[in-house]
Amino acid sequence: MSSMLSSALRNLPVPSAWAAGALTRSLSCSSQFQSAVQPKTKKTLSKSGVKNVVVVEGVRIPFLQSGTSYADLMPHDLARAALQGLLTRTSVPRDVVDYIVYGTVIQEVKTSNVAREAALGAGFSDKTPAHTVTMACISSNQAMTTGVGMIAAGQCDVVVAGGVELMSDVPIRHSRKMRKTMLTLNRAKTLGQKLSLISKIRPDYFAPELPAVAEFSTSETMGHSADRLAAAFGVSRREQDEYALRSHTLAKKAQDEGLLQDVVPFKVPGKDTVTKDNGIRPSSMEQMGKLKPAFVKPYGTVTAANSSFLTDGASAILLMSEEKALAMGYKPKAYLRDFVYVSQDPKDQLLLGPTYATPKVLEKAGLSLSDIDVFEFHEAFAGQILANLKAMDSDWFAQNYMGRKAKVGAPPLDKFNTWGGSLSLGHPFGATGCRLVITAAHRLKKEGGQYGLVAACAAGGQGHAMIVELYPQ
Repeated sequence: MSSMLSSALRNLPVPSAWAAGALTRSLSCSSQFQSAVQPKTKKTLSKSGVKNVVVVEGVRIPFLQSGTSYADLMPHDLARAALQGLLTRTSVPRDVVDYIVYGTVIQEVKTSNVAREAALGAGFSDKTPAHTVTMACISSNQAMTTGVGMIAAGQCDVVVAGGVELMSDVPIRHSRKMRKTMLTLNRAKTLGQKLSLISKIRPDYFAPELPAVAEFSTSETMGHSADRLAAAFGVSRREQDEYALRSHTLAKKAQDEGLLQDVVPFKVPGKDTVTKDNGIRPSSMEQMGKLKPAFVKPYGTVTAANSSFLTDGASAILLMSEEKALAMGYKPKAYLRDFVYVSQDPKDQLLLGPTYATPKVLEKAGLSLSDIDVFEFHEAFAGQILANLKAMDSDWFAQNYMGRKAKVGAPPLDKFNTWGGSLSLGHPFGATGCRLVITAAHRLKKEGGQYGLVAACAAGGQGHAMIVELYPQ
């Protein structure tokens, strides 16, 4: 794979050749599994007068392709299972938790505050406040940083953050004409008024409004945006398929070696216990090459094989002030340090959040790219992630689009998403951020690193990046 990708990069056409250096590094990451890495000694990022916020533990139920084992459940069922998994894993008393925050994207109207419903279902006290946030694919990132802010401000000592998405059952509405008629009909007082309203109903009133993974402001699907982004940065179909194959191959290796420690089993009511992600499916370049473009037809490069799939899943993470964690006898996994949110043009730069967020969070933390030992970036599409890496490695893009003097550089692939990513593990929109953070913490411990960088793009042209620091071992 490495040689094929390097060759493809060398042959990029002008004007994309300026970005061609981003991925010439080796794709091999086997060395991290073959030998122990010596811990590095670097400065801690603690700040005077600011509480240290730590990750005690993070879990997720298995991420499943939509329409499979979770299809008959509701979002709060998944979130409840993640919360219960966290409680089982940590034995934290429910009454110690001061606050619960959950992220989600496509809301079930019956449980719009899914955090509250899941908390009650998991046995938390009705005196424990809970609220739900939404920020597209960085919704659980927002949930976590909301918890960080509460703890840092001294308002809470213990916060549970998480996220959930159930793509198997999304809201399908009547047309607006029908909704308006039905609401008016509900207020009609006489039979004559009701019959008059009913007589105005036309066949097109019955056409349902189906949800779409599309931008409201541009009416463009994310897949179209990813295809255009890949074309703008000269990312070929072959590169995208290679990267997707890499993601699935590494995820399968991590799964087989028991590295995905955040996964907790979930006994689905009326069905078997689910114990592992079901979207990890290493294929071959030949098989992937047979698939037709999924969005821009017939010449697009984004296909079902190099895109993340519709996913059901939920995650939960236990955050505490360092003092509280130590007082309760916990050994934290990591500190959550500096973070930033960014926004860009929602049409041409919809999925470039990591490119804009990464240099900002590094500067905020006083770090350089070379200081980072572990990178965990969200993979919405292979073309999206490769375009970001090329943009990050381009002085031209930094100077002309970001107002920066020079590029930040691209992360080396031997440190990048080496246990798989959203393309293979799945992407429940509201739950992915927590997976990124706890994976970064686990990788830091296993690989002997100190700093991890988590980054993600989101619909609306937004992004997030955070520094994770390994807790002293």
